[in-house]
Amino acid sequence: MTAKIAYDDIEVGTELPAQTFPVTRATLVQYAGASGDFNPIHWNEKFAKEVGLPDVIAHGMFTMAEAIRVVTDWVGDPGAVVEYGVRFTRPVVVPNDDQGATVEVGAKVTAKLDDNTVRVDLTATSAGQKVLGMSRAVVRLA
Repeated sequence: MTAKIAYDDIEVGTELPAQTFPVTRATLVQYAGASGDFNPIHWNEKFAKEVGLPDVIAHGMFTMAEAIRVVTDWVGDPGAVVEYGVRFTRPVVVPNDDQGATVEVGAKVTAKLDDNTVRVDLTATSAGQKVLGMSRAVVRLA
């Protein structure tokens, strides 16, 4: 696959379609199985609170992976992401109810770089709080 977006068609300031991702306790258990990260802060409410957390929290890498979906869905090829990094600023708290939590993600092209690449800055929030800081991807376009 290759990127579906042409470099020449993109301008700095282009906003990617925002997305909202649901996160439930079941989602966290599934992610734990896939990733091998069975830290009890991600599934055991009693343990999470004993170590000072408000409740069970989502895996940081899960949150990071959900955020980059805004970019991969936009570009049409996960392989077009050549660089991606974030700082974890706050955890995504996941209550034990039917709603769980949500992660809202927006993104914008902030620079056109060499070799048909662009820099995309992402914003990710949950419960009105920023959960990822300095979230940036470099994406190679067609």
